[in-house]
Order: sequence, then structure tokens, then C-alpha cells
Amino acid sequence: MSTQHTYRVIVRGTWDGLTDESRGSLLADVDNHGLTQMRFTEEGSLTYDRALKHFSVRYVVVSDAADGEEMAAAIAEDRAETALKALGCGFGELRSTVTDMDTMKINRKGR
Repeated sequence: MSTQHTYRVIVRGTWDGLTDESRGSLLADVDNHGLTQMRFTEEGSLTYDRALKHFSVRYVVVSDAADGEEMAAAIAEDRAETALKALGCGFGELRSTVTDMDTMKINRKGR
């Protein structure tokens, strides 16, 4: 059995080709997707602002350590694409930033 690692992944993108309907839907719900709503979850936490230019989705991904950060990014990007398509929103190329929580070094200050 391989070792599982927990990754925090931020998927970023730009809205593209939004219809009037999708734009209206996003703007109607913008207050539920602001900076105070940012969380890392398995389902993803979508954030954007009223300008409707850029967005980000934060995920927690648990996968085999041997697959590395690239696999965690691919999993998160796939989840983001699925969620954005379900919303009926167009988007451009996605890019990800991955942090392996199991190998992250924590600097503790002495007392």
C-alpha cells in the first residue's frame, strides 16, 4: 500500500465567454464567493469578485505520494473543470499551485 499525502491546491483561471445568463447567476451569488469564503475543501471553494475577470478554486486532494504534486494538480484541475461546466460558465486555461502538507516544513519560534 502506498503512502497517501494531503495536498492543498489552488486552481486559478479567467472567465471566458460568459453568457448574460451565467454572468447574472455569478453576480447574484458573488457575496457567497468572496475573500471571506476561501477554504481548502475536497469539494472546492470557488472565489471571484464582481469584475468577473479571474477566479480561483481551492481544493484538498489526497493522493499517492509517489504520484507527486503533478497528479494532485491534475486531479484538482479536473474537479474545477467539472464544477465550472456544471455552473454553465466558460473559462480559459487553468493553472495550479500545489503545496504538499505532509512535507511542508514548519518553523517554530523558540520560547
